[in-house]
Amino acid sequence: MKNLLNRIKENLTSSKLDLSIFISCVIVVILSSVLLFILISRDSQLNNEVVVYSTSGETQPSSTEAIQETLQETTLEETTPVETTSTPFSDVPESEGGYYSEHGALQVLGTDICDSHGTPVQLKGVSTHGLSWFPEYVNKEAFSSLKEKGVNTIRLAMYTAEYNGYCSGGDQTALKNVIHKGVQEATDLDMYVIIDWHILSDGNPNTYLSEAINFFDEMSKTYASNGNVLYEICNEPNGGTAWEDGSDYDIKSYAEKVISVIRANDPDAIVIVGTPTWSQDIDIVSRDPLDSTIYHNIVYSLHFYAATHKEDIRNKLIEAHNNGLPVFVSEFSICDASGNGWNDTDSANTWMELLNSYNISYVAWNLSNKAESSSLLNSDCSKTGSFTDDDFSESGTWYLEQLK
Repeated sequence: MKNLLNRIKENLTSSKLDLSIFISCVIVVILSSVLLFILISRDSQLNNEVVVYSTSGETQPSSTEAIQETLQETTLEETTPVETTSTPFSDVPESEGGYYSEHGALQVLGTDICDSHGTPVQLKGVSTHGLSWFPEYVNKEAFSSLKEKGVNTIRLAMYTAEYNGYCSGGDQTALKNVIHKGVQEATDLDMYVIIDWHILSDGNPNTYLSEAINFFDEMSKTYASNGNVLYEICNEPNGGTAWEDGSDYDIKSYAEKVISVIRANDPDAIVIVGTPTWSQDIDIVSRDPLDSTIYHNIVYSLHFYAATHKEDIRNKLIEAHNNGLPVFVSEFSICDASGNGWNDTDSANTWMELLNSYNISYVAWNLSNKAESSSLLNSDCSKTGSFTDDDFSESGTWYLEQLK
């Protein structure tokens, strides 16, 4: 009996244990089911909602369409250029009228400067002052300001014999570096550029003939592939020079020698040839120009200062044009011949009417704040670029009006 009782006791104990295990398992299953139901419900809700953050840091639900719209707006903001007060110069848009990308390398046809398609082009430029004295204006900000006003050509005026001139003790390497900088920046801005051998006090271009030959040999080799570069080989011959007299003061023979050097490197670039009496006796040259069967793409310079040079010089231009001579006004201003004095706008307006009627290109003197009437900037303007209308002098303001 005692053994039976012990076995019954053991069975009861075992049954209680199995029941406990069973109950525990049931509870686990129920809890798991409840948790699974909660998770499934939450996943379903998340499929229709996206959590975004407000500016306060709180979370708030947003529909899928709303978040896609937000992302699209963000993408548009990232790809739309931000408006700034100045435009990066590499992104300066091409302006209409007379720029290199539009016209390409220039050529001379009859009395006209034409583009690569044979369409007449009028260059409208600004000349620097002496590169030895005002190199700070040779910069992209200055050139870009001028381009915005309608200027399509920059003339780099390198004096030869004046103080610190190329042939009178100036740093030749430094001067050439300024020219290289000017050519590059004008090129980057889609402009034409003139490299000017600016004789003045030396008078006779033959004085530094060997230096001119070496200089233009180097420049024409360097820029043979630049269709926007023009060469001006003698700014203003004066002091007893003649167009052709067989002497050492002969401009024509000088031109033939220098042009031949340029042509050996750059067969087609336009060359601007100075004329006697500070580039005024254009009529004399028109009676005996360089042989066009040998020397092509040549133009001849006429310079005037409107308060001094009036009907008599305009008549010289009319005769030269009638004789079929291609003329380029590579320097002018509206004051007197000293570069100073009063501004004669009436005479200047008459000049502009004549130049425009003949489609003659022109370059205004000069880009600086020097205290003289011909300076295009006010003498109190300390800027070297990014000019505004208020920075321009009387002559500068007048000139910019002509470009509109």
